[in-house]
Amino acid sequence: MKLSKLLATVCLGTLLTAQAYAVSPTSADAKNALVLMSDFGTSDGAVSAMHGVAYGVDPTLHVSDLTHNIPDYDIWLGGYRLYQTANYWPKGSVFVSVIDPGVGTARKSVVLKTREGRYFVGPDNGQFTLIAERDGVAELREIDEKVNRLAGSGESYTFHGRDVYAYVGARLASGAITFEQVGPVLPSESVVKIAYQKAVRNGATIRGIIPVLDVKYGNVWTNIPKSLFDELKVGLHEQVQVRILHNGKQVDKVIAPFEHTFGGVAKGKPLVYLNSLLDVAVAISQGNYAAKHKIESGVDWEVEITKVPAK
Repeated sequence: MKLSKLLATVCLGTLLTAQAYAVSPTSADAKNALVLMSDFGTSDGAVSAMHGVAYGVDPTLHVSDLTHNIPDYDIWLGGYRLYQTANYWPKGSVFVSVIDPGVGTARKSVVLKTREGRYFVGPDNGQFTLIAERDGVAELREIDEKVNRLAGSGESYTFHGRDVYAYVGARLASGAITFEQVGPVLPSESVVKIAYQKAVRNGATIRGIIPVLDVKYGNVWTNIPKSLFDELKVGLHEQVQVRILHNGKQVDKVIAPFEHTFGGVAKGKPLVYLNSLLDVAVAISQGNYAAKHKIESGVDWEVEITKVPAK
C-alpha cells in the first residue's frame, strides 16, 4: 500500500473513532456527580466510610463534599447550604444530605427529584424545605430499604448516612438503579417543611429572616431578594435602615449605605449590599458584623429594611 493511501486510511479510522466517541460516551462520562453533606465533621471515620460505600458501588464515581461542618442537628442550615449550592451543579447530580437527629425513628428516608432533574437523598425532616420551594418537586419516593440498603447493615440503626443514603445515592448516580427503583412514590406535597418568614413588603418596609451567616467573615445574609429590594428604589450610596430582631425583640439597628462592593465604604464601616445569591446582606468592611453586634441566624432571627429618605 502506498504511503498516501496508508495515511488516508489512518486518518479515516481516526475520524470514525472520534465520531463514535462523540455519539457514544463512555460509561464513566455518563455518570452523574455524587455530592455529600453532613454534620459529622471530619475528626473521625464517618465521612470516609460514606466515601468508601460510594466507591464500593462504583469506583469510577465522581464523589465530592459540599461540607461536613454543619452545626450538630441544624436541619435548617443544612437545607440552606443545599439551596445555596445545588443549582451550580449539573442536572442529574445526586446530593446526599445527612443532618439526621431522628436517625432510626419513624421519619421517612426519601429521594426528592426536582423539576430540573437533580436528586436529593436523605431523611425527610425539613432539610429539603428551600429546595422544594424554589426548584419544585417533580417526584418524591420513599427509599425501600429491603432492596436499597448496604448488604450486612440490617442490624445497624444509627448510621443511615452510610448504610442507606450514601449507598442509595451512589447507586442512583452510577446508574445501578433508576429513580423508579428507589421505592414507592409519595405525594409531592408531603415533603416535610420548616415554617419561616418569607420575604414580604408592607408599604415602605420589607421583612424577612436571617437564614444564615457568612460564617467566614461574619456578614449577615437575609432572604430578601434583589427583586423585592428593588421595589424600595434605593440608589447606589443611598442610606438604608436595617432592624434585626430575635424572637420579636430588637437586637440591632443600623443605618448604612447601599453599596455594590465592600470597598464602597471605609474600613470598619457598615454597608448594605447584595450577596452572591443576589439577596440583601449587611456587613462591615473588613470586619465581622455578626460578632460585633451578637447576631445569629435561623428562622427566629427576623430583619426589617426601609429606605432612609434623603434630607
